[in-house]
Amino acid sequence: MNGKVILYLMGKILYFLGVVFAVPMLLGFGYQDGGGKIFAVCMIASFLIGFLFQKLGTKITEQYNLTNREGILTVVSTWLIAVCFSSVPFLVAGMLGPVDAFFEAMSGLTTTGATVLPDIEIWPRSLLFWRVWMHWIGGLGIIVIFIALLPRISGGAAHLFNAESSGFEGERLLPRLQKTAQALFQIYIFITGCTAILLLFCGLDLYDAVVHAISAVGTGGFSSYNDSIVHFKSLSVELVLGCAMFFAGGNFSLYFKVKRNGPGVLLKDDEFRCYLFMYLTLVTLVTVSLAAYGFSPFRGLREAFFQVASFVSTTGYVSADFDQWPTFPKLCLMLLYFTGACAGSTSGGIKISRFIVLARGVKEGVLKALHPQESRPILFNGHKIENSVFALVLSFFFTYIGIFVLVSIAVVSTGVDIQTAVTSVLACLSSIGPGFGPVVGATGNFAPLPSAAKLMLAFTMLLGRLEMYTLLILFHRKFWNGRSRW
Repeated sequence: MNGKVILYLMGKILYFLGVVFAVPMLLGFGYQDGGGKIFAVCMIASFLIGFLFQKLGTKITEQYNLTNREGILTVVSTWLIAVCFSSVPFLVAGMLGPVDAFFEAMSGLTTTGATVLPDIEIWPRSLLFWRVWMHWIGGLGIIVIFIALLPRISGGAAHLFNAESSGFEGERLLPRLQKTAQALFQIYIFITGCTAILLLFCGLDLYDAVVHAISAVGTGGFSSYNDSIVHFKSLSVELVLGCAMFFAGGNFSLYFKVKRNGPGVLLKDDEFRCYLFMYLTLVTLVTVSLAAYGFSPFRGLREAFFQVASFVSTTGYVSADFDQWPTFPKLCLMLLYFTGACAGSTSGGIKISRFIVLARGVKEGVLKALHPQESRPILFNGHKIENSVFALVLSFFFTYIGIFVLVSIAVVSTGVDIQTAVTSVLACLSSIGPGFGPVVGATGNFAPLPSAAKLMLAFTMLLGRLEMYTLLILFHRKFWNGRSRW
């Protein structure tokens, strides 16, 4: 493993981060809210440190093939340094301490949407934009956008791409990786643009339309208002954002196929079919349950439509105080902490594709017990799932549950009550954001939690965003074995 190559790549990515700072900088100067100077300093610092890293590192050519280890370490290092740099504006503004600033930045980039800000609306508009801008950059992925916008960095860039991607298929749409990244980025921009335009038609001003469009499509959930989407009291806004969140939870690679082959491919895809069925089923169940509790059918459907879309896409927007709902609809929402949406989307969670494979594996196991002589393959989208892939899916599931249990115990040990600890860990691991209860629920925030709990939850966010193994492998001694090249 060549550390100087990793340093060089991180220098390039810091250049990219410097460009990312330019957008809220211009906004800050435009609004004259004091944020322009803050982001200008951050941008210059990013360029200078990026330049230093490139000088200290070893320049690579297209002929250089990154190893798997170099790719993994570059991705993890990139996310950590990006979070550190992204927390600087909150620190310089003097409104958050180091731990809270790190938590807020990690929540923004990993699209978790958990916040430590008790009063959002007192912040400068440029800093509020920075919070959701982090969602948009982190949603598709820092590395994916980096590969899409810059010239091909090396023949081993696939290791960077795969280390940040979600799901187990790792499908490449086009022969060249950069073209694949560009195709995904174009779809991302298109969905964001359509959402922003529709929100303008709903009566939102340009700032609010853009802020909530990029937050919804990035499936982050940060808003520029304390009461989130409740602030607008608008059915049309909820319809637009609900649809945007649902489609942001779909597989972007599948949308590329829609562009080529028409919308019929959506219902031919096992995962999207299950995603749609699950969403419609839960909306129906929650609506009926709320109606039985005394809600009008229209109000029940309205709240169910939005909140199920918000949770299944792991966005975490709030259009109603779901903590006041009866137990059954809250349980329906809690189940979505685990499932998430589709692989290849901007959402978190275990992903529906893995649950499909697990369910079909269980079915085949039952049939095998009844008919030992028969051997049937596990199929996903018509393709056979190899035993090694099924083992990885099963391993991922139990690792996810194990991480959830261990971190929950650790957070409880800091003095946090069980309900707050369990739901906050689930909310951070799945990238949803809000938990349940008076502290971290629909109307709460994470500010009251101890610093130790916030740091553990921030680490949990990164575990969830990088799908655990990319980060956990760093703790294996063989990863640091200098004699092996993989």
